[in-house]
Amino acid sequence: EMEIKKMAKSGNREACKILAKQLVQLRKQKNRTYAVSSKVTSMSTQTKVMNSQMKMAGAMSATAKTMQAVNKKMDPQKTLQTMQDFQKENMKMGMTEDMINDTLDEIFDESGDEEESQDIVNQVLDEIGIEISGKVREPYTIPQSLPSISSPLER
Repeated sequence: EMEIKKMAKSGNREACKILAKQLVQLRKQKNRTYAVSSKVTSMSTQTKVMNSQMKMAGAMSATAKTMQAVNKKMDPQKTLQTMQDFQKENMKMGMTEDMINDTLDEIFDESGDEEESQDIVNQVLDEIGIEISGKVREPYTIPQSLPSISSPLER
């Protein structure tokens, strides 16, 4: 633009026209370059999106195949039967454990150990009671009234 002004001041009209055409072509080329750059960026983004979609489709395909394999191997009726068998056996084990515990409790309760252990507890408590009663002092008495203390002002 500066050169066009220079040529116009010097009166060279032909040079002004040529420089003006070059300026217009340069501006158009600049706009085309921006447009192409924008399209290239858009294509790059589109390529990344398509690549991500391909990876996601592959992962979904692999997941579907895995789920099919699991569903083929896991017969719902068989799984239900297995769970019912487990529950039944678990209940049997619980009942057996309860029976064993009850039997052991009966054996230990009938052996007379409880009476003997109660005698030992009573003996220990008697011994402690004797020791404690020998060490216990008279209970503290709380005075009914407090002695008066004269204040420093009264002296």
